[in-house]
Amino acid sequence: MDSHPRAAVTDLRVRIAPSPTGTVHLGLCRTALFNWAYARGRGGAFILRVEDTDRTRSTAESEAAILEGLRWLGIDWDEGPGIGGPHEPYRQSERSEGHERVAAQVLESGHGYRCFCTPERLDELRAAQEARKETPRYDQSCRSLSREESDRRAAAGEPHVLRFRVPEGETVVRDLVRGDVRFDHGEVDDWIMVRRTGAATYNFVVVCDDIDMRISHVFRGEEHLVNTPKQVLLYGALGEEAPAFGHLPLMLGTDRKKLSKRTGDTALGDYIAKGYPREAIVNFLCLQGWALDGETEVFDTATFVKHFDITDVQKAGAVFDPKKFLWLSGDTIRRMPIGELVGEVTPFLEAAGYATAAEIEGRREWFEQLVAGEQERIELFSELPARVRPFFEADADVTYEEAAEKNARKHEDRAEHLAQFSGWLEERSAAGDFSTEALSAGMKAWVKERELKFPALFQPLRCALTGMAGGRDLGDCITLLGLERTRARIEAAIQRLG
Repeated sequence: MDSHPRAAVTDLRVRIAPSPTGTVHLGLCRTALFNWAYARGRGGAFILRVEDTDRTRSTAESEAAILEGLRWLGIDWDEGPGIGGPHEPYRQSERSEGHERVAAQVLESGHGYRCFCTPERLDELRAAQEARKETPRYDQSCRSLSREESDRRAAAGEPHVLRFRVPEGETVVRDLVRGDVRFDHGEVDDWIMVRRTGAATYNFVVVCDDIDMRISHVFRGEEHLVNTPKQVLLYGALGEEAPAFGHLPLMLGTDRKKLSKRTGDTALGDYIAKGYPREAIVNFLCLQGWALDGETEVFDTATFVKHFDITDVQKAGAVFDPKKFLWLSGDTIRRMPIGELVGEVTPFLEAAGYATAAEIEGRREWFEQLVAGEQERIELFSELPARVRPFFEADADVTYEEAAEKNARKHEDRAEHLAQFSGWLEERSAAGDFSTEALSAGMKAWVKERELKFPALFQPLRCALTGMAGGRDLGDCITLLGLERTRARIEAAIQRLG
């Protein structure tokens, strides 16, 4: 622990303490957003601490992914890895010296005791309790050892753990989300603070570090509620005031079980790779256990920060609705300025091999027109390449979808109509009237003058130009392709469609 005494909690300080042992889970992102918004809305501090004491599973790659993911969401921190702060270090593995001092303090005060029980004895104890259908728990056989005997056995090198001596009574946790939650100490085991290897456990080090960093509020997932009485008792044993707690509801899949791969993707990276906009991801995560007013579902981060209060978070589990998430994504895309949207879809067009970022910038106006024509139709950035594929295919080899070709072949005079229309296009181009609006109006007039039904021209023409059964305005397709490519595709269609 820090050498300075802890001041009375007057300043708001919250933290997020991820374990770098895997992908960036959406639950972590939601917890980070709630903590961050609470601090930002009240002028408090937001601290990031990496809990990497699980050395077998923690990786530098996972830590980097977590930091990058939080930054991508727009979450910044006032203290933590990369920026430092007055309570360094911010990686738990680098704070072991302080943890050892506190462990010695707890032992000396009598709130902790050494347990010399072997793993084999504890396994036998557990098996016997389970056979009797009892809740497995430690039988406190070492709790009554005298301090002299304990010291002697430890000095002799006998392996042991350090356990917390849970007193009789109960702990009442005043949870800002759930109200008062009572824990009978008869249900709280004499838990291990330091393992036989000398490694401290989560429930021990999290309290040490939260005291050092002067954390005033701890908002975390509901799954941590069971740990809270152990931690509150440790605060008391150290003569410290516990922070205010708020336990967020579980994020549930559509099966109403804890969100997992069974019902959908759970990692932030999966949704970024699919092309969900950042604003939609943040908006959706904010709705996982909290609501703005019960009606408004679309809002920006600034609105969230302004209105978020931990006491408004619901107790019941938050159902992760993929359909609503996808709808939010599409709604966000439809409201984007076209210049911003082009920037967002550029990586997906590059990955499809259609154009490089430099080529897109070099033909900015053309690409903005290309993307704008699909803005109302896509719900994910990743959907765009498939929809604009025809504009990057060779004119003689446009892929005809089965439905598009079937629609085109329904019209017996298709070849004649396409040939006549191609000539009309050349005349329009020569006259200099080749805008999308003029072409769209001119095509309709062309059909009416010949007393045709619209599908007689439009279905063969759409198949010729895009190979698709539906899609953007045909006038838009023609202006994007230009006269030469349009006529080349019509000529190819006359041959291919017979």
